[in-house]
Amino acid sequence: MSVNGKKVLHMDRNPYYGGESSSITPLEELYKRFDLTESPPESMGRGRDWNVDLIPKFLMANGQLVKMLLYTEVTRYLDFKVVEGSFVYKGGKIYKVPSTETEALASNLMGMFEKRRFRKFLVFVANFDENDPKTFEGVDPKSTTMGEVYKKFDLGQDVIDFTGHALALYRTDDYLEQPCLETINRIKLYSESLARYGKSPYLYPLYGLGELPQGFARLSAIYGGTYMLNKPVDEIVMEGGHVVGVKSEGEVARCKQLICDPSYMADRVRKAGQVIRVICILSHPIKNTNDANSCQIIIPQNQVNRKSDIYVCMISYAHNVAAQGKYIAIVSTTVETAEPEVEIEPALELLEPIDQKSVFASRSYDATTHFETTCNDIKDIYKRMTGSDFDFENMKRKQNDVFGEDEQ
Repeated sequence: MSVNGKKVLHMDRNPYYGGESSSITPLEELYKRFDLTESPPESMGRGRDWNVDLIPKFLMANGQLVKMLLYTEVTRYLDFKVVEGSFVYKGGKIYKVPSTETEALASNLMGMFEKRRFRKFLVFVANFDENDPKTFEGVDPKSTTMGEVYKKFDLGQDVIDFTGHALALYRTDDYLEQPCLETINRIKLYSESLARYGKSPYLYPLYGLGELPQGFARLSAIYGGTYMLNKPVDEIVMEGGHVVGVKSEGEVARCKQLICDPSYMADRVRKAGQVIRVICILSHPIKNTNDANSCQIIIPQNQVNRKSDIYVCMISYAHNVAAQGKYIAIVSTTVETAEPEVEIEPALELLEPIDQKSVFASRSYDATTHFETTCNDIKDIYKRMTGSDFDFENMKRKQNDVFGEDEQ
């Protein structure tokens, strides 16, 4: 918004950037937040070595957020590491997600004939170009459902599970009845992201996700944006059914447009669902991940008789978010029953033994472990606020006007 010429005032009642998507530091602050009575034990190391994300997400290496960071030059404030592995759960065990033809042929997830069929499917997806009907192989991207595409390649249920949930990263099976174009593009994004760095398609910033909102705050400030932390919001001021300002500590900041998270407007939002998250501190890497310092594990819903997937994001001291030799695994899923902690037991079993566990509910971010859906929301808000689509190239031109090519 600032780059686009809007006058931006950003108020936050918290003492830190990022609201629900911040990283909590030091560790003592995390213990306080979750009302843990005792202080962190000495075995947890120095409190200031910890930066614990409240919302676990990775960046797709070729995804929308990376493009936003590159085009807005926020990358100058951040350093990233590649996440070391992506795994999928089947029959109580975890397996590396096969995402290339070579990996597919070597994977224990499938039998020999299934591997050949899956390889053919991957070749079809890699060659698919929505602007070139010669690549369609009898599939209509706008009317053929993804379920029909799987049938065409004679793929079994287990392969469908990890393709839809670990490659296309859907949380439910609703996509099977929808036109296949979106799913094919999602699998292509996964493959392209994987091709950039090799180990996995995901990136993660050193010092935690809280670095992202801080980076954008710095960018906004360059364009005249003003940030106020520790600023209470007493009232959203309405006139004639429209927002005209925000009242804080006796003063009113008047505005034409307002963006806020749901907690600031509790009387104007409807609860549509809830996500349970569990932050687990470990003293060991997760079993059967080749001792990875970071990884993602997806538990497809069919494997545990649910409607939505369970996700595990694991990072560690290698990312400057934990004390030496410590690991942070965050489990999340959409709540489906009155006993959400029971729902995530299959994931917690994979993490044993757990040194410390904190459970909480979240309402404004979905359970996905990547930022693609969040970026769609940002682009949607941008369009409503400016009347035009989010244009990466246009943003780049505006920045060149401010910094000049050489300074970038």
